[in-house]
Amino acid sequence: MPLVTLKSVLADAQQGGYGVGAFNFNGIEDARGILDAATEKRSPVILMTSVSAVAYMGGPRAVVGLIRGLSDHLEIPVVLHLDHAEDPRFIAQCVDSGYTSVMIDASKLSYEENIAVTREVVSYARRLGVSVEAELGRLGGREEQVNVSAREAAMTDPADVPDFVARTGIDALAVAIGTAHGFYKEEPKLDFDRLTRIRSLTDVPLVLHGGTGVPEPDFIRSIQCGMAKINVGTELKYCCSQTVRENVAGKPTEIDIRKLVGDARTNCRDIVLHKIDLFGSGGKL
Repeated sequence: MPLVTLKSVLADAQQGGYGVGAFNFNGIEDARGILDAATEKRSPVILMTSVSAVAYMGGPRAVVGLIRGLSDHLEIPVVLHLDHAEDPRFIAQCVDSGYTSVMIDASKLSYEENIAVTREVVSYARRLGVSVEAELGRLGGREEQVNVSAREAAMTDPADVPDFVARTGIDALAVAIGTAHGFYKEEPKLDFDRLTRIRSLTDVPLVLHGGTGVPEPDFIRSIQCGMAKINVGTELKYCCSQTVRENVAGKPTEIDIRKLVGDARTNCRDIVLHKIDLFGSGGKL
């Protein structure tokens, strides 16, 4: 089927009380592994690219062509989503090229500037029916040492959520409740009280970033508290790189690149199969 929007997939997730996995990919092996798993589980799925991944794969049109070619014949809802983009001009290129969902991350800006930039992106994307995700609050990075007071200040303020959603018109909101990008140096402590408060103040679907390394019971509780989209990226990147390392070490005379990188498809598939079971999206077509 044709690519679908994030808005349509997350509306069903909210109504059904499950989460939809959003998985970063960087090439054909991990993209196919993600789609293999979603097809086997009969699950909706969100394929995501970072800005750097788009450049690596040849630009927005090349990425759209790849995912359309891989998914057009599948009978599952597939969203192609641009993750954490900061430049509205680049986002517009992705919208024009056929992405069905984009994220504007203006969270580094002031609150009012975040609203202004996000509104600009929403206005442009609406013309082609493309969904928009935005972020309110700041997620940590893999190298950051964040103390308690700084951690608290970076989290999403529930009181800001209704105003932000109303003034931007976004389709999904990424909230900061204690997760971070990359691998965790210690187990993350999610603020479920904050999440519950945010959920009570808005109907817009909520997004959990920094999913790699979050304990499985916390995923389940997050979905129960209202998360509809769960992002997973670093775990798949690590899977692909480790697969290549092991194959190169074990096959030092192999010259067929497909035999060195191809196993990443199966290994990524296994990760996504488990995540779909955990998030509860299997069979939700």
